[in-house]
Amino acid sequence: MIEPRHLRVLRAVAATGSFSAAARELGCTQPAVSQQMKALEQSSGTPLLVRTGREMRLTQAGEALVRHAAGILAGLTAAEEEVAAIAGLRAGRVRLVSFPSGSSTLVPTALAELRESFPGTRVSLVEAEPPRSVEMLRAGDCEIAVAFRYPEVQRAAGVGAAAGTGAVADTEGPGAPAEGSWGKDDLVVRPLLSDRLVGVVPEGHRLAGAGAVDIGELAGEPWIAGCPRCRRHLVDVCEAAGFTPRIDFATDDYPAVIGLVAAGLGVAVLPELALESVRAKGTATVEVEPAVRREVVALTLPDLARVPAVAATLDRLESAARREPRP
Repeated sequence: MIEPRHLRVLRAVAATGSFSAAARELGCTQPAVSQQMKALEQSSGTPLLVRTGREMRLTQAGEALVRHAAGILAGLTAAEEEVAAIAGLRAGRVRLVSFPSGSSTLVPTALAELRESFPGTRVSLVEAEPPRSVEMLRAGDCEIAVAFRYPEVQRAAGVGAAAGTGAVADTEGPGAPAEGSWGKDDLVVRPLLSDRLVGVVPEGHRLAGAGAVDIGELAGEPWIAGCPRCRRHLVDVCEAAGFTPRIDFATDDYPAVIGLVAAGLGVAVLPELALESVRAKGTATVEVEPAVRREVVALTLPDLARVPAVAATLDRLESAARREPRP
């Protein structure tokens, strides 16, 4: 195997015409130059220099190697400089995947801080709900996934699947696996915050202005549900309280949920992060008991966690989460 240090010595010998002159240029001894040239000839399997008296000239193989050495060494230098820039956060790229309400609240603050501290680091953002975002991380499609999961809910005995639009198809039974899939050892988990679910009712609703309400007080209301995982968790929480929610509308779009509630078409529960990202005009919020919180985390792979740009992005996400107002 040809080593870069041997190529540097060969170029110096070819440029100066002797081992001693090459040694002076390289700042080493003449025997050291001689030893490295012998090693290079052994690696090449052919003589590279012809010694005639005090003169030294390149063989055809030596000329070919010197001709390629310039490009090889230049490419290696460029690679070393690029790696050093990435390691020093003067350059680098991070592909980030986040769920929508995280994208509109945590992520902008984190990326603004990152750009201010390390303007050479570039971050791209794609939106995906878990578990899809976690699958993308494991598949190598991103370096960081911002994800959430709900706690498991014990269903009340004898309460069946929810009625209404879209609820049954997206609801898993009691034997379903636990929410989230990052309990394995293959991922690094950076906890960000605990995101409470808040009740949303029309501003003229009988419970508008109430401090806190038991979710059972909403048993007879029509419901507007969110994403499939949120919808499934809503069903679980309501069934744990002893009733099955009548889901009239289901949408992944939080502004649409707010619009439907404001029009008096039903009630909803939304994460606080989602409420921070939309205008809640025409609605009122109430605390729902028992309190339910979803766990929001940033995920990466162990090897990626040691990459400076990834580590810096994780730190900024954690910093942004600490500033999010929590009750």
